[in-house]
Amino acid sequence: MSRNLITGGLGYVGRNLARHLLARGEEVVLFDVASASGPPEDIRDSAHVVRGDLGHLAEVLEVVRAQKIDCIYHLGAMISMPAEANPWAAYDANANGTYHVLEAARIFGIGPVLFLTGIATYGPGAPETVNEDVFQSNPSQIYAATKIFGERLGEYYHHRFGIEFRCASLPAICGPGRREGLAAYPSLMVHESVRGRLCRLPVEDSARLPFIYIRDVTRCLGMLRDAESSQLKRRVYSINGFSLTAGDMAEAVGRLVPGARIELLADERIAGLVRSLPKYVDDSRARQDWGWRSEYDWDTAVRDFIATLEAHPDLYP
Repeated sequence: MSRNLITGGLGYVGRNLARHLLARGEEVVLFDVASASGPPEDIRDSAHVVRGDLGHLAEVLEVVRAQKIDCIYHLGAMISMPAEANPWAAYDANANGTYHVLEAARIFGIGPVLFLTGIATYGPGAPETVNEDVFQSNPSQIYAATKIFGERLGEYYHHRFGIEFRCASLPAICGPGRREGLAAYPSLMVHESVRGRLCRLPVEDSARLPFIYIRDVTRCLGMLRDAESSQLKRRVYSINGFSLTAGDMAEAVGRLVPGARIELLADERIAGLVRSLPKYVDDSRARQDWGWRSEYDWDTAVRDFIATLEAHPDLYP
């Protein structure tokens, strides 16, 4: 039975990954700087929480040693807006934190180490469709700079020390519980509509971003972890889900949630940010090398989203 450490374990992806791993009968340790609230009620008795700061090497080494960790999912990071508010803290958590995780893997001889990045690493001027060959350059965000650094550092630790570093570069994530950030608008469409509330969103009808549903995210991480090393021809893989305009997404929610009221009221600042990001992701290498396929398009995601909200109203108020 694998014993998994999830850094940033109380974050959105961390909580959902914990559910996925626990359902597979694996053990989970959640490492997070903000542990006061603890994990969600449904996994509170199954997941172990350790309070710690990725910026402190000793704390990272200790949790790996004391908890006898086999595999690390390094999800902990300060995301875009908080990172811009405090770039010094973001560097400590994102850049130093990744170095500390890789050092722990090297010192204790464990792996694989799974890492997440995404389309935020591609700056203005990137083509509409991106893959592993497209140059990453987003000088406007410390988050993007530290994520690019994390990819390159992980590749170095693999080539220099043999660490099984494996990275999934994801599109924007949507799903139950996702409410914050530039790309939260599809999730808000479903949340507000299911609750019978008017949903006003600051994006234009033609806004288009690549998205991936949260269940595909956790399945992707599990597949990448389990892939035989001989299958992997690279350390960083672009991952795709689906890509629709905001108008088409709203129309689908309207079909599946009777009485849904969604208004797309373009805020030029937000609309401009969305326009500057890639629209599609080419994940053909992940498909070829280790059999990745997304299971959720937007329609199937909305159906699962609705069922999840109805089944667990206490988790998603």
